[in-house]
Amino acid sequence: MRKPTWMRVKINDTAKFNRVNRILETTGLNTVCVEANCPNRLDCFSRKTATFMILGRTCTRNCRFCNVTPGYPDQVDPDEPVKVARAINTLGLKHAVVTSVTRDDLSDGGAGHFARVVEAVRALNPQTTIEVLIPDFQGNSSALQTLVAAKPDIINHNVETVPRLYSAVRPQADYRQSLEVLKQVKALDPDILTKSGIMLGLGETLAEVTRVLDDLLAHHCEILTIGQYLQPSETHYEMAAYVEPAVFEELKALSEDKGFLYVASAPMVRSSYNAQEALELSKSKGNLR
Repeated sequence: MRKPTWMRVKINDTAKFNRVNRILETTGLNTVCVEANCPNRLDCFSRKTATFMILGRTCTRNCRFCNVTPGYPDQVDPDEPVKVARAINTLGLKHAVVTSVTRDDLSDGGAGHFARVVEAVRALNPQTTIEVLIPDFQGNSSALQTLVAAKPDIINHNVETVPRLYSAVRPQADYRQSLEVLKQVKALDPDILTKSGIMLGLGETLAEVTRVLDDLLAHHCEILTIGQYLQPSETHYEMAAYVEPAVFEELKALSEDKGFLYVASAPMVRSSYNAQEALELSKSKGNLR
């Protein structure tokens, strides 16, 4: 399929983009921006933002939509929390997003390492707000509690697609388990904002997407992102269609009417895009409730 005009990306500021690239190369840190081949990385880097990817570059799962390399996982770097904190300080970030590969080989799925990153970032950057985009930790409630105790501002866990497509798109994940992650976060700490995301263009129907919205709200999800799936390569799950921008706008209006605090819905939207704005607006709306 030919890429439509609305899917083309412009870089805003080459100098800032190059500076972020140099800092990341110097620290040796990974970003999901590069590993997942995110179409927004030029824009985000030029705005001096990045989503850090901890716990290595190799994922223990093989989701068919994802560009991150599957295979035997890397050794956990005990110095990584401090490295991330220093990079955030050097970049002067007001809001930091931290994600990871899935680490089913670790007893806690990497939750303790996530918590140490949050604590290190807080210690060096007390004014920086923190969002974590996490795997499901295989439904390990104790692991999730460890992360919640570190008190990131937002905990994000994506459901990614509609339940009918899970066996083809996310064969090692479970839709209901992902919903429970969000519900448990809110039960453990009502002050932490919950967030999730879904992709369009995988072959889902609008009726199925609407049911996912209802499920997310029923499991106390407050922030929502909806974006276009882009097939990373010929070996990945085949993209069914480019979804028109008008459909994203309709879903944004519907989601807001249903009660989400903040909704980002557009073809180029990804989990951490405009993340600081999502946090600020969600907090202000939440305080009005």
